Amino acid sequence: MVKVSERVASISPSMTLAISAKANELKAAGEKVINFGVGEPDFNTPAHIVQAAKDALDKGYTKYVAAAGLPALKKAIAKKLKADNNLDYDPSQIIVSNGAKHSIFNALFATINPGDEVLIPKPYWLTYPEVVKSCGGVPVFVMAKARHGYKLTAGQIESMITPRTKMLIFNSPCNPTGAVYTEKEIREIAEVCERHDLLVLSDEIYEKLIYGGETHFSIACVSEKMKENTIVINGVSKAYAMTGWRLGYLACAPEIAKAIASFQSHSTSNVNTMTQYASLAALEGDVAPMREMVKAFGARREKMLEKLDSMKALGLDYVKPDGAFYVMLLCDELYGKTYKGRKICGSMDVADLLLSEKKVAATPGVCFGDDDAVRLSYALSMDEMCEGLDRIADFARECE
Repeated sequence: MVKVSERVASISPSMTLAISAKANELKAAGEKVINFGVGEPDFNTPAHIVQAAKDALDKGYTKYVAAAGLPALKKAIAKKLKADNNLDYDPSQIIVSNGAKHSIFNALFATINPGDEVLIPKPYWLTYPEVVKSCGGVPVFVMAKARHGYKLTAGQIESMITPRTKMLIFNSPCNPTGAVYTEKEIREIAEVCERHDLLVLSDEIYEKLIYGGETHFSIACVSEKMKENTIVINGVSKAYAMTGWRLGYLACAPEIAKAIASFQSHSTSNVNTMTQYASLAALEGDVAPMREMVKAFGARREKMLEKLDSMKALGLDYVKPDGAFYVMLLCDELYGKTYKGRKICGSMDVADLLLSEKKVAATPGVCFGDDDAVRLSYALSMDEMCEGLDRIADFARECE
């Protein structure tokens, strides 16, 4: 019997697979399933970006390029980081990879040694701890509680630091909570990181998706030392509705960038060449489609929160999200109750019953380390969203 490596064996499978498979089965059987589990914009990639990829094909841009990224694209990313984030990076400090997830893997693979501890705010994007484990690191979770807006304090982070702590993973705007940290909160966290000389992986993939007057502030902006110790992660998937194009990037200190570039040259080589030309068009082209998409998300968010407000009497609650396109729906008041004779014991039960009984797909919070909630995405049409929320209200109303 062939045995897989310990590093792969340590990775947990996604707990969402069973629900996703069941949702697909129901759809195939002709059921109208309303999917709140979607983690991608439901908008088409803007036409000028698609056209740039077609032009690249017509021009014969189908060969290898530099493993770390097309020089013109890296220059455009450097320009973007300066204009949007007030961060100065030389193009050599930027690595273009196959999606932000790939960038995160590269960053951790290049910096984490076996036994290094990595602090991860909880609730977390479910990939973070698995990547840490695959690189030999030890995930250490720090609970960001709902009553605190799903945000960690500097004191919480400092209390978890040990001599083995190497890195903090920081995600604002946050998946799954939609939390957006203020500049003041980020500066306080940065002070702790600087004092303990921690690396920070700052996942900023949702930076363009912010509502209600909040603004994005990169932790790398705090000081030169913080910039030196921060690996900024971003990409084109969320802001430009390009999830399937698979292009992310990171910016970091020269020695880390050099190591990642060397590693990527042997692991994947360059990102799809046509995607890089399309991404160049995204960064340099018309931003009107992106603004319209963000405006639509903002309207859906307002409607979702309005409807959720009317459901509080049913034992459901939420924390107002200021970014991304998710809401954590607190459903723990339903635990201990029954639905058609089945006892509800946690978020997996809620998600399973919603799908089987109401044909609503939601992601159980236990996947993100918070069993008190299910995650709802508003990356679906307004009509579908409202119908789905009505089904959820009916479910809560029918619990005994």
